Amino acid sequence: MKILVIGANGRVGQKLVEYLSNNNHEVLAGSRHPEESDKSKNIKTIPFDLHDSVENLSKHLEKVDAIYFVAGSRGRDLLQTDAFGAIKSMKVAENIGTSRFVMLSSSYSLDPEKWQDPEMKNLLNYNIAKFFADNYLVYQTQLNYTILQATALVDVPATGKISIDTDSKSQNSIENVALTLADVLEHDSTIKKVFRMSDGDTPIAEVLSIL
Repeated sequence: MKILVIGANGRVGQKLVEYLSNNNHEVLAGSRHPEESDKSKNIKTIPFDLHDSVENLSKHLEKVDAIYFVAGSRGRDLLQTDAFGAIKSMKVAENIGTSRFVMLSSSYSLDPEKWQDPEMKNLLNYNIAKFFADNYLVYQTQLNYTILQATALVDVPATGKISIDTDSKSQNSIENVALTLADVLEHDSTIKKVFRMSDGDTPIAEVLSIL
């Protein structure tokens, strides 16, 4: 498959690009600074600046089989990147005729009543941005979406095992998140699904096959 990864230079994006290319997918690694992206086998780096217009972002982009949105401003540019940047990316998908769209989001992004919990208060503005982006994807597009709501990202080795929804815990290995995102495309059961994940005890493929 030919796949565009938006946010390819991020913590999750770098791993996702690596895993997809290792699985023999042709990856377009899109970021504001493509010169910093991996240029290994099966990877083509392209400029993709979320501050640009939808028209310009679409203009020179070839059709792809799927688009991942894993960009994140880490609090520095929430409206332009995490909210409107995500929506622009959905419009780009529609413009180039790509129906499969996979979004990395935050835990409980669609459950505002959870945002006042003490451990989530410092993520309030981020969750608001993701709330609007995720709702737009679900209700304002016809894209075949998957939204993966990740709990806190930590830099520890992958286990290849996760938990979802009510069984999810407080943290995710960055590598586990990237592995799960990469495996989403192998399971049609993930289409039109929103699920919360964390590190856990069940192999990724087993979890995704029964969503």
